Amino acid sequence: MERVYFVGAGPGDPELITIKGRKLLDQADVVIYAGSLVNLEIIRGIKAEIFDSSVMTLEEIIDTMTRGIAMGKMVVRLHTGDTSFYSAISEQIERLCASGIEYS
Repeated sequence: MERVYFVGAGPGDPELITIKGRKLLDQADVVIYAGSLVNLEIIRGIKAEIFDSSVMTLEEIIDTMTRGIAMGKMVVRLHTGDTSFYSAISEQIERLCASGIEYS
């Protein structure tokens, strides 16, 4: 899967994340989450290697994504709220596109 999956954590209650988002988190090999904003209960128990983006630069986030994809891993970027409204994903998308990596 040469794709990074962007998932919105919703309003913060783990029971309110979308079914698709929950499935992606459960299947992921790598999850990068906004540690200062995302409720930790949402990622509790997942098998993925977990990275807290609150202590990472944009370059480190992109590098983690691209390394995961290069290794054939399923990568999920977990943002707070709704990714289409409340998160700053445009700079990540631009860099992924420049690297030839798809996203959804």
